Amino acid sequence: MTDAAGVEDRLDLNSCDREPIHIPEAIQPHGLLLVLDGSDLTVTREAGRIKRITGHDSWIGRAVQGLLGEVITTRLQRTGAGTDGFVGRWRGANGLDYDVIARPHGEVLIVEIEQSSQGAEPGIELISRLDAAGAAFERATSVRGVCESAAAAFRALTGFDRVMIYRFLDDEAGQVVAESRSSEVESFQNHHFPATDIPKQARALYLRNPVRVIPDATYQPEPLRPAADRPLDMSDCGLRSVSPVHLQYLANMAVRASASVSIIVDGELWGLVACHSARPQLLPYELRMASTTLARGLARQIKAKGDAELYRERMRLRHLEDELIGHLSADRPLEDALADNSRDLADLTDADGLAIVGPDGQYRFGVTPSEAEVRDLARWVADQPGLRPVATHVLSQRRPEAAAFAARGSGLLAVHLQGERPLTLLWFRAEIVETVRWAGDPSTARKTGDGGVLTPRNSFEAWSETVRGRSRRWTPAQVESAGRVRDALIDFASVSQLRNLNRSLQASLSERDLRLEQQEFLIREVNHRVQNSLTLVSSFLGLQARQADPASQAQLLEARRRVRAVSMVHSRLYRAETGSTVDLERYFAELIEDLGASVGADWNAQLEHDLTPVSVEAGRAVTLGLVLTELIINAQKYAYDGKPGPIRIRLSEDGRNLRLAVEDDGKGGHKAGQGFGSMMIESLVTQLSGQLDYRDGEPGLHAVLKAPITLEG
Repeated sequence: MTDAAGVEDRLDLNSCDREPIHIPEAIQPHGLLLVLDGSDLTVTREAGRIKRITGHDSWIGRAVQGLLGEVITTRLQRTGAGTDGFVGRWRGANGLDYDVIARPHGEVLIVEIEQSSQGAEPGIELISRLDAAGAAFERATSVRGVCESAAAAFRALTGFDRVMIYRFLDDEAGQVVAESRSSEVESFQNHHFPATDIPKQARALYLRNPVRVIPDATYQPEPLRPAADRPLDMSDCGLRSVSPVHLQYLANMAVRASASVSIIVDGELWGLVACHSARPQLLPYELRMASTTLARGLARQIKAKGDAELYRERMRLRHLEDELIGHLSADRPLEDALADNSRDLADLTDADGLAIVGPDGQYRFGVTPSEAEVRDLARWVADQPGLRPVATHVLSQRRPEAAAFAARGSGLLAVHLQGERPLTLLWFRAEIVETVRWAGDPSTARKTGDGGVLTPRNSFEAWSETVRGRSRRWTPAQVESAGRVRDALIDFASVSQLRNLNRSLQASLSERDLRLEQQEFLIREVNHRVQNSLTLVSSFLGLQARQADPASQAQLLEARRRVRAVSMVHSRLYRAETGSTVDLERYFAELIEDLGASVGADWNAQLEHDLTPVSVEAGRAVTLGLVLTELIINAQKYAYDGKPGPIRIRLSEDGRNLRLAVEDDGKGGHKAGQGFGSMMIESLVTQLSGQLDYRDGEPGLHAVLKAPITLEG
């Protein structure tokens, strides 16, 4: 939607998500952009107010030394050798100082000459301000407290009229969770913004380029000359011209200058520091770098505070679980014993109502649906697949019949205990008629103008939306607690049943124990035979490889390597776990150790891992183990052309998802292809209902798998 000459007059939001904002072929006018030939540093393309800033009409075809001088040119030569960033300060023909920033880009060197602050703040003062802000972040006791401190710190650092901490929500909409502003500008505290305000390709650029500045949103773009057949990728350029849609968006907000700083937590875009001013305002290079540093400190504290809050909640709930189980009477039916402790059971998940459904009837406490509705829900819960608790804050979306009792049970958290006396526990949360404050009517984010052309919405005045059929969300810790209570009750019921058995059942118990021993023996025998079969196949492939031609030999050896990897995944899981769930931290650590030992000491020394405890079902653990093995094998084969090199494996938990990353520092480019290994990885990722992304690590490649911890029904 932007050509080399400037901004199109018509704005088409319908294709906003497809707009190539990284190749505008134009820059903002507060600086110059030069494209240099990497071999001799002559100027091949240029953009900006060349005459006003340099005193010459054009520098095309001329050596950059004539413009920037010998010292900066020498530094540019080093930049061409692989480093990038600030290379010096230069004074233009207009008497103003400019910062010179350079970065290599293929066979060319991109040089940006940006207007500086005309009087840099002494380094010690800047460091002192960053240190004070970091200390304020550390003193905050919650994520919200950190964000409130951050809004004030960024406003003090940048001088903008309004600074907002903007957090992305699950539906990709955003909410202003903290704000610092002058009295002259409007507040957007707690306002929501629709996902269309920040398109997908813009979010991708925020991950790559963490600071974006528009000193004056009324500018006229300066085209890149001469025109080229292949547009220049300006993703990393601070002077890159902005989408005309976004400029109109800022104009509608009465914003003249803006800056955005990415908040990146665990490699994901958590949110933005959004800065606005009603007047033109420059954010020079030194303050951009300071803002980037401050944002990284903010991201670390957000993660630390969030992890601490989750840990405290988990510990509190574990204490309540222990007390609840300790108060249960072993001499009464389990549903009766739970009914005696209904208040503690409801408090465990902060529920508004509780239902206990057993084979002989049901108990209901607090705000719940009717007896018949609870009975139907209990049957539905019992039929759900998997071991995870049923958890939803919008029950009518998963079970439309629930709309009839939304006022009493919009939220449901439930577990089912199988056995001789099946039992279902259902925690309910009543409907909360929520008023969501939007920064303008979100439906006008796709407003039709003259001629059917879509334009940014004009109004950002507070607009309220009433949302029904929803309850408060269940936290991950509460869902985990419900699962642990179910497991504890299963154990409790088993122990109680054993205590109440008389001696006449001893023979039956012995027979049952014998069957369990026979089953355990059978499992060991099956595992032994599987291992023997895989070993036999591996040996056969090795024998065939020794007798085959070179082309077939490589394929047979690759097949043998993958068979051995599958054998290793199966063997390690069997040795590590005997239950229905697997701790991926321990499983992956042992699997990585086995893989390292199988490829030799040189490779083993290069394997590093940073793993977080994540529990998954055993079947998913096998699939995840195979994905991890294939990604490590690919990195070993392609990243360093078979030679040993660093490989890092990271595992973390992100709410209901897990994130597995395999990172190398190699030559990059070894993404998914058409071979057997690539097809195998694609099939495994599909089984996991996950998504595998390949990202440029600069250097190397980062393969990142994001998948649900469990598949919900």
